[in-house]
Amino acid sequence: MTNTINTSAPVTTGLYIGGTERQSDSTLKVVDPGKPGVIVGYAAAAGPADVEDAIAAAKGAYAGWSALSTRERADQMRTALEGIADYRDEDAAILSQENGKIRMESWVDSLVFEIRWNLALDLADDVDAAKVLPPAPGIPVSTTVQYQPLGVVTVIVPFNWPIAILAASLPHALLAGNTAIVKPPPTTPLATTRVVQRIAEKLPPGVLNVVTGNDADLSALITSPDVAKVCFTGSVAGGKRIMEMASKSLTRVTLELGGNDAAVMLEDAVLDDAHLDRLYASIFDTTGQICMNAKRIYVHRSRLDEVVAGLSARLDKAVIGYGLDEGTTMGPLHQPAQKAFVTEIIEEAKAAGADVREFGTLPPDPDLQGGNFLRPALVINPDPSLRVVTQEQFGPVIPLIPFDTEDEAVRMANDTWSGLCGSVWTADAESANRVGGRLVCGYVWVNDHGATRLDLRAPFGGMKQSGMGREQGIEGVRAFQDTRAIAHLDPDALAAG
Repeated sequence: MTNTINTSAPVTTGLYIGGTERQSDSTLKVVDPGKPGVIVGYAAAAGPADVEDAIAAAKGAYAGWSALSTRERADQMRTALEGIADYRDEDAAILSQENGKIRMESWVDSLVFEIRWNLALDLADDVDAAKVLPPAPGIPVSTTVQYQPLGVVTVIVPFNWPIAILAASLPHALLAGNTAIVKPPPTTPLATTRVVQRIAEKLPPGVLNVVTGNDADLSALITSPDVAKVCFTGSVAGGKRIMEMASKSLTRVTLELGGNDAAVMLEDAVLDDAHLDRLYASIFDTTGQICMNAKRIYVHRSRLDEVVAGLSARLDKAVIGYGLDEGTTMGPLHQPAQKAFVTEIIEEAKAAGADVREFGTLPPDPDLQGGNFLRPALVINPDPSLRVVTQEQFGPVIPLIPFDTEDEAVRMANDTWSGLCGSVWTADAESANRVGGRLVCGYVWVNDHGATRLDLRAPFGGMKQSGMGREQGIEGVRAFQDTRAIAHLDPDALAAG
């Protein structure tokens, strides 16, 4: 990763529809969350007519794309990805400015896109795998169960890791034979649009389209009867709105929503530097703005002081600053409203008598004054009814809650609206499997937690209000397919019946 990219000029991106880039009459102004008043760039703001054109382009390309063999689609997709790394430094610099997170995280965001894309292509031989049901007593037919694509798919990604998250579903949808329209987030559309357009330019026109704009103008991407499925990653409230809108046309949905992930640290948890480094990263990566970050830490009472000391030592070294500045380890929150919310729940915990410890120094640079920067905090032994425990903080604050028994820890971990991820920290594999098997969530780590250790081959998704459906792996491909059964009468079985 280099640090030589010129980031002074505003970035502009257009729409990409049916193999052609187009501009729009109005634009989205993309602001820098770390530097008040600074404009990162401008993205085209699509109108309803642009959206209808994108849907028509994807629908028109569907017949030809779905008619290809999976191997032919995979070959074209592999070619389309070539050269993506050539722009990674520049994309990372742009994403860091529009998002706020540090440059390295933005660089990894693009890298994960490439990794996920290639892992999806490795599934090509499994996509068309059919099974045959032979005749059975009273069933004189031989039935072949096949898989078929759905049609036009809309993929909507969030601001925090938009490029990486896109590749948890987009390549799977295309490989399955669907065509797609990508809707980048309105507050961070620039880097994502650039990446997607480069790939779309190498695919047949209409197979992959990019539409940016205000949500109110893009509703047809969800409600149109020509859209077969919507894949949405975002907040719980956003997922509920998507589901309600999609219900009008019975459009299918995959929803990967928020999490209030619990990390359970048993009495025998290993708390050396390596494990504490992992725990720290699982909480504070991207300034706490990752759905699968640890959001609640349940610690055996005998180990609470050690965990607090370990996290405190790391927070003492945190450098709060601008995401592109050398040495910054924690950037600003993405939006002022989120800064206000996190500040509010920290102050609420203080008022309730919790032991709240804040760390670090806000950046002194005058250009950063008024940016969305916040000092990270530990909230030790809070009342479990406080919002810092019950709600997803999505910021640099974490509650640490002691427990005495395993049953108590599991009960508290599961006592939540969410069910995205969880983790168990223990020196004993049997204990890890036992406790992990009792956590009500879609993904469990052992002695680790968070996006850096996510197995990108495995199905990923939540339970409860953390969503529905799965991304990644062959399960992620099947989410963009449906079955077709073809039954042939079997003369021998018919005669015998």
